[in-house]
Amino acid sequence: MKTSRKIKNILSKMPNSSGIYLFYNFKKELIYVGKATSLKNRVKSYFSGLKSPRPIEFMIHEVADIKYKPTDSVLEAVILEANHIKKLQPKYNIEGKDNKSWNYLVLTKEDFPKLLAVRQYELERQNYENTKLRNYENTKIKAKYSHIFGPFPGLNTKEALKLFHKIFYISRCNTRQKRPCFDYQLGFCLGVCTGEITKEQYKQKVIKPLISFLKGNKKRLISSLKKEMQEEAQARNFEEAARLKKQINSLERIYDVALLNKSLFEDSVLGGNIKRIEGYDISNLGETGKVGSMVVFNLSGPIKQDYKRFKIKTVIGQSDIACLEEVLYRRLKHDEWMVPDLILVDGGKGQVRAVRKVIDFYKKNIPILGLAKGKTRKKNEFIFDKKNKYLKEFIEKNQDLLIQVRDEAHRFAIAYQRKLRRIKK
Repeated sequence: MKTSRKIKNILSKMPNSSGIYLFYNFKKELIYVGKATSLKNRVKSYFSGLKSPRPIEFMIHEVADIKYKPTDSVLEAVILEANHIKKLQPKYNIEGKDNKSWNYLVLTKEDFPKLLAVRQYELERQNYENTKLRNYENTKIKAKYSHIFGPFPGLNTKEALKLFHKIFYISRCNTRQKRPCFDYQLGFCLGVCTGEITKEQYKQKVIKPLISFLKGNKKRLISSLKKEMQEEAQARNFEEAARLKKQINSLERIYDVALLNKSLFEDSVLGGNIKRIEGYDISNLGETGKVGSMVVFNLSGPIKQDYKRFKIKTVIGQSDIACLEEVLYRRLKHDEWMVPDLILVDGGKGQVRAVRKVIDFYKKNIPILGLAKGKTRKKNEFIFDKKNKYLKEFIEKNQDLLIQVRDEAHRFAIAYQRKLRRIKK
């Protein structure tokens, strides 16, 4: 198929971020909506000349215009796609929509609603047989759910539920329990089990923000939460203000690779959407003065307000790898800190293995890059998972930036060590 000049021009400007893309035909009708971890890579693949499944192949011949909407995370792309399909009913999204295993998220009808994941066939079993999918929310049949969101093909709903429980403080406990629930002890329950929150407060603080997010209104939600946080701080309700700040931080950078079912999600390859890079290094004077550094970069350069310093507390003797493990364990305890898209360490395979061990312990999916100098101490060597083609491509395009991250982590660690030495004197 010959690609038009207009389409080529659009493809050349396509960003390398997550988001949704919208295909229009010559009549300016929307015919397809898709999601991607990398808009640039995904949309270009349609016009690469490779043979596609027959419905997609027919669709590409109809495409006369393409629009796209970048998102801050893949999860938001999943939600945005679902909302567009439900509202606009594009031709090629609706045809063949008979996959009974597609996932939905639902809110139960209770004083303190629960968020659950259900399959399409489960909904149809509950007296929805004669109701089209897009009208589930509008049905007059008495149902057990107050809201139904989706479908979300490709979404790992088990991981999504865990994330939403943490961000939105959704109750998983029951009222009038004898003991506070485990979530309450961890700070992720606002007191449903202890009677500390009313159903009206729960609706305002928990359900309303969740619904706003699942309807694709993240920016509006964050703006509202910031205003609420300022009001709570002015009223000297500092604990609630701190909770809101943590919630805002979590919303501003949702880490979502683990939320993708790779067998269903388009081009969900780790490393396709790298925006935030954290660089780490260790500095010591023999067995004393051991410190670690964390520097943060985006594609434009350093984000110095996010830098962190660590005084090593548990490592006896001299071991940069053990020090690095301690730093990463301590860093990843902080759920309120923004999660990186890439971790870079000054070192080789040993350092990369140490970081992988910590990341696996916390059940995170963050790509790791080691940057070591070669035998001549002049040639830089990148150590990473060679199967990750997006990470490989990112390294090829951003070598100078990555070297800058490594050098800045080294500088920051040494500066901290020198500062501590001056204080001791």
